[in-house]
Amino acid sequence: MRYVKVMAVVLVFVVCGCMTGCFSAKRKAIEAFVKPFQRDVTCADYVLYPPDEVEIHCARVPEINLQRQQIRPDGRISFESLGEIEVAGKTTAQVADILREKAAKLYSLTGDKPIDVRVVAYASKVYYVVGEVSLPGTKPYTGRDTLLTAVAAANVEITGWEEHIQVIRPSADKEVKPQVFEVNLLRMIVHGDTSKNVLLQEGDIVYIPPTPLAAAGNLIAEFVRPIGLALSPVLTATRISSSGGGY
Repeated sequence: MRYVKVMAVVLVFVVCGCMTGCFSAKRKAIEAFVKPFQRDVTCADYVLYPPDEVEIHCARVPEINLQRQQIRPDGRISFESLGEIEVAGKTTAQVADILREKAAKLYSLTGDKPIDVRVVAYASKVYYVVGEVSLPGTKPYTGRDTLLTAVAAANVEITGWEEHIQVIRPSADKEVKPQVFEVNLLRMIVHGDTSKNVLLQEGDIVYIPPTPLAAAGNLIAEFVRPIGLALSPVLTATRISSSGGGY
C-alpha cells in the first residue's frame, strides 16, 4: 500500500513538471486573433465546399428557380438543361456568374444580377473543442463564434484545468507558425475579464487540458489497469480455492 502511495506522489510531481513545460502558448500570439468588438464577422466572403447547401433564385429560369442543392463530394451541383456546375472553392457571386453565362444561352436574362445564389446550410466550416469537456468534437462555424461561447457550449468537466485553456490557430503554410495563446477562464468569468475572448475562425482548436491531479489519476489508472487485468484470474482462483470450491 505504501508503494502505491509513493508511486502516486511521484506521478503527480512528474505530471506537474511535464505540464508546466508542455504549454507552447505565447502572449503575443493573441494579436493574430480578432476581438468581437473589432469586427462583425470573421470572413468577408464565404467560400463554398461540400456539404454546403445552396438555393438558386432566378424567376426567368424556372428550371433552377428556388432549386436547393447540396454540394456533392465531387464539388458540383447539376441541372438538367445547364449541366454540371463546379462550385467548390467558389463564392456565391462566382457561382451566380457561371449560372448566368450558361442560362444566357437558353434564356433571355436582364438586369445586373439576374441570378442570386444563397447559402441555406453552412456545413463545411467547423472549429474544434477538445479535452476535458462533456461535449467535445467539431462545432459548426457561424462567423460569430467566440471563445467563451465555444467553451460554455462544450461544458467543461470538473477535471478540466480552466486556468490554462489554450486556443490554437493551425497553419497549413510551413512558413507561417501556428498561433497559440492561453486563457484563464475563471478570471474571465469571475472578474469579467474578456480581453482574451476572441472571435474564432474556421479550423481553430480550443483545448481544455486536464488538471495536474486529473492527469496524474489518468496515468495511475493507465499503470494499474493492466496489472489488475493480469492479476484478476489469479485473485479469482484464490477466492474460489479459499471458499472450498464454491462461490
